Amino acid sequence: MSNKDTAKKYFEEGMADFLANNYGKSIYALSRAIQIDPNSRISYMSRGSAYLKLDKIGDAIADFNKAIEINIEYARAYHLRGLAHEKTGDNQNALEDFDKAIELNPDYGAAYHSRATLYSKIGKEDLAAKDIEMLTRLTEVNIETFANENNVWRSRQLQLESMDVADPMDR
Repeated sequence: MSNKDTAKKYFEEGMADFLANNYGKSIYALSRAIQIDPNSRISYMSRGSAYLKLDKIGDAIADFNKAIEINIEYARAYHLRGLAHEKTGDNQNALEDFDKAIELNPDYGAAYHSRATLYSKIGKEDLAAKDIEMLTRLTEVNIETFANENNVWRSRQLQLESMDVADPMDR
């Protein structure tokens, strides 16, 4: 078995343990994956998430930092690090991380939700309301996209419309 395959095996084992709420076992397996592939941002992210579940905030932040170091445009790493900062009461760094996640991925609904929750907690209801409004818009777009992609006739109709073969009035 190649190193890549072995790392993948440990990663999958770690994720299965994570999903089964066996966070300690998940951390062990993900640590093995990281030993084999120290540039696996997803392994750091996943292990950081397991640490976060166990309230090992320092370890979680260290893993999220490593994931960001590997890929500085990884919006999810900023979001999760923001959640870790929020757990420690470091609202300023949490907001900065949520802002960065949204800057990197303006369609990242979970970051809007987390930022809205934090805004509400610190008494900035007007800003929380704006984030909830954006989250609602993103949710509506996602639902419509899902419905369109899973409606065979509509998918084909939209495809034909994009090629100027069908008329939108035929919907």
